[in-house]
Amino acid sequence: KGKAIINAADRIIAGEFQDQFVVDVYQAGAGTSCHMNVNEVIANIAIESLGGKKGDYSVIHPNDHVNFGQSTNDVFPTAMRIAALSLLTELFPVVDELADRLNEKVEEFDSIIKSGRTHLQDAAPIKLGQEFCGYASAVSKAVEKIRRASDALKELGIGGTAVGTGLNTHPDYAHKIIFELNEITGLGVRASSNYFEAMQSNAPVTEVSGAVKVLAIELIRIANDLRLLSSGPKTGLAEITLPAVQPGSSIMPGKVNPVMAEMLNMVCFAIIGNDLTISMASQAGQFELNVMMPVMQYKLLDSVSILTNALEVFTNKCVKGIMVNEERCYQYATGSMAIVTALNPYIGYSKAAEVAKESLLTGKPIKEIILEKKLMSEEKLDKLLSPISMTKPGFISK
Repeated sequence: KGKAIINAADRIIAGEFQDQFVVDVYQAGAGTSCHMNVNEVIANIAIESLGGKKGDYSVIHPNDHVNFGQSTNDVFPTAMRIAALSLLTELFPVVDELADRLNEKVEEFDSIIKSGRTHLQDAAPIKLGQEFCGYASAVSKAVEKIRRASDALKELGIGGTAVGTGLNTHPDYAHKIIFELNEITGLGVRASSNYFEAMQSNAPVTEVSGAVKVLAIELIRIANDLRLLSSGPKTGLAEITLPAVQPGSSIMPGKVNPVMAEMLNMVCFAIIGNDLTISMASQAGQFELNVMMPVMQYKLLDSVSILTNALEVFTNKCVKGIMVNEERCYQYATGSMAIVTALNPYIGYSKAAEVAKESLLTGKPIKEIILEKKLMSEEKLDKLLSPISMTKPGFISK
C-alpha cells in the first residue's frame, strides 16, 4: 500500500491527473478542501494500481492511509513554504541578472554628464552612470532582503499535526520527514523550534511577501525614472532611448511607448495588492491556527511567479538595449541653473542665488553674468563650472 501511495504521488508530481484537482483557491479555511482533494486523488490512483475499483476505500483510505500521521494544519503550511522556496530559487537569478545588466550600464554611461533632478527640478550635475549605479544597488539590496527573509520559510511545523502537539504521529516522524524533504527538495529545510508558534503564525510568509513588495516598490520607482528619462522624443527629456518593442499607438504612426517599463509597473502594482491581502490574512489567525492559508499561498506564489516572468522580459527587452542621447544630456547639464551650486564656497550662497535668478529672468548664461559682475576670473570660473568636476565629492579646487 505504501509503495502504491508513493507511486501515485509521483505520477501527480509528473503532471498527470491535473484535471482531478477541482477545488478553488477560495475554499474552506486552512486548506482542508485542497488537502483532502489531494488525499482522495492519491488514494484512488493507488487503489486502481493495486487492481481495485476507484472509490473502494477498503483498499486504501484517503484519511486512514494517505493522510496517516498528518493534519491539514501542518501539511498545508509545509507545502506552502516549500512551494514558495522553490519559486524563489527561480526569482533570485533573474533579479541578479537585472542588477548585473544595470551595472553594465553604469560602466557604459560613466562618461555621460547630465543634470540631476530633485523635486522634478534642476539639480547639480550627475553622471548617467551614477544614476544607474543607484538603481543597481537598490535592486541588489532589495533581493538580499528577500533572501534573508526566505530563510524563515525553511522552518517547518510538519509533525505538529492538528494543534502543534504531534498527536497521532510516531515520535521520530518529525525528524525523519525533515530528512526526507531535504533529500527530495535540497532546500535545507529544518524542524520548527516551536511547533505551536509554527501552527499559529504565518509571519515568515508575511515577511517574505513584504520583502518582495519592497523590491516591487524599488522597481516601480526605477521603471518610472526610465519612462521619464525616455520621454519625448521631441517634447520630453529624451536623455535615453528605450528599445522599441511594439508600435505604440493604433492611431499615431511611428509612436514608440515604454511598454516594458509600463508592464513592470502593472506587475508590481499587483504584487503590492497581493501583499496587502497576505497581511490581512496573516493577522486573521486565531488561537492554534491561521485558517486563511489558501489565499496567502495563492497570493505569495502569484507575486513571485509574475515578478520572475516580468523581470526576465524587462531585463532582456528593455534594460539591455537602453541607449543614451549624449548631446541632450550635456545640453541639460550645462544649461541648468543648478551649476551655480559649485560657486557657493567662493561667492556665497546668497550671491550665487542672485546669479541664478538673474540668469533665469534674462536668459543670460551663468558664466556671462559672473564675468559681468567681476565676481571671479574667467579661468577660475571655467574650472569651477566644469560639470564633470561637480560629479565628484569635495570642493572644486580654485
